[in-house]
Amino acid sequence: MRVRTLLNYGYKFKSFVYTRERFEVCETGVRLIIDVAPRENGRVLCSGCQRPAPVYDHQPTARYFEFIPLWGIAVFFCYVMRRVHCRYCGVKVEQVPWAQGKNSLTVAYQLFLARWARKLSWQEVAQTFNTTWDKVYQAVRMVVEYGLKHRDLAGIKSVGVDEIQYGKGHSYLTVLYQIDAGSKRLLSVTKERTVKSFLRGLRSLGTENLKCIKYVCSDMWPAYLKVIKKKLPQAIHVLDRFHIVKKLNEAVDEVRREEAKKMQAEGFEPILKDSRYCFLKNEENLTEKQANKLDELLRYDLKSVRAYMLKESFQAFWKYTHPAWADKFLRAWCARAMRSRLKPMKKFVKTVRRHQDLMLNWFRAKKSYSSGSVEGLNRKINLVTRKAYGYKSFDVLKIALFHTMGNLPEPKTAHRFC
Repeated sequence: MRVRTLLNYGYKFKSFVYTRERFEVCETGVRLIIDVAPRENGRVLCSGCQRPAPVYDHQPTARYFEFIPLWGIAVFFCYVMRRVHCRYCGVKVEQVPWAQGKNSLTVAYQLFLARWARKLSWQEVAQTFNTTWDKVYQAVRMVVEYGLKHRDLAGIKSVGVDEIQYGKGHSYLTVLYQIDAGSKRLLSVTKERTVKSFLRGLRSLGTENLKCIKYVCSDMWPAYLKVIKKKLPQAIHVLDRFHIVKKLNEAVDEVRREEAKKMQAEGFEPILKDSRYCFLKNEENLTEKQANKLDELLRYDLKSVRAYMLKESFQAFWKYTHPAWADKFLRAWCARAMRSRLKPMKKFVKTVRRHQDLMLNWFRAKKSYSSGSVEGLNRKINLVTRKAYGYKSFDVLKIALFHTMGNLPEPKTAHRFC
């Protein structure tokens, strides 16, 4: 079976025909050349407006378009481009169906590389298929640009926003996700974690789509609270449960550190040594050694023990189903914590009271939306960057993230190449 037969079966074009195949020696070795010619009665399209136009002339030399390699042999389409005289665009080069613009890679080859780039690092894809990192990057960029242009943003009901660190120092990204039950994807990624960066992310969704959003999940970062209140007033703003528990754990740990430091200065036995995770872990996650240590510490009248008991009693807040009862419990717990005379715990109470209404929105949303999905997607971002050993350029990182997590549509080709 000839190569032309395979191409006519799986990658056939209406107005073009494969005429012959031949081997050609080049600097990198031998490559397979597939000559392509236009059909006599085929339509010629203008590359500017995609409309039929009469032929003006032919270019003096043939152009080579790189196709998917066959058995490790580089494959190229060879075609003499024509120019058309379009009544709308003037004299333009014709549009060919296997490539876009001046790109020397065929669309099929770009999709082939891009699909492998989701599974392997870009450098590994380049090495596996005897190409360059730049060509893999061009392929992924083309797929992402097409996907962003043709993606459907209608019907988004819930979104989550968070920041992630992507470089040394205080280099942050603001990421916006769709967290609906049937669709979890990256919607936008912008530099820094400021009001302006979050606003840019929301604007990319369009005004009409923002009006359809019913639920928003975020942490207590002031920039997020300000923008959500202004731009998404109709949405129920669910405060991030993970960050609330994190702040409570930080308060408990601060009490333990201060007490351990004071006991050491006064010459007491260091009973709080190696006890940090005994107080911070959930009881079911404690190791046998940590559980025994905690049982021993609970016998003492310590500030750390009081803070730990407050932390454990706070867990009952998440078990309520109705916001009114949850509100009643929270008020009673805050009053008890304020009487504990533990400054870190009192500081946490002030934070809770400032955001109490947003915390109760978790119950108003029927516990269906939380930052668990957001944290899971953040871990995927970490995997993407780790696979490539980091990205020096924000633009390249943005393309890689959308390519892996954006669930973007891909250009259609005559045949799907795995």
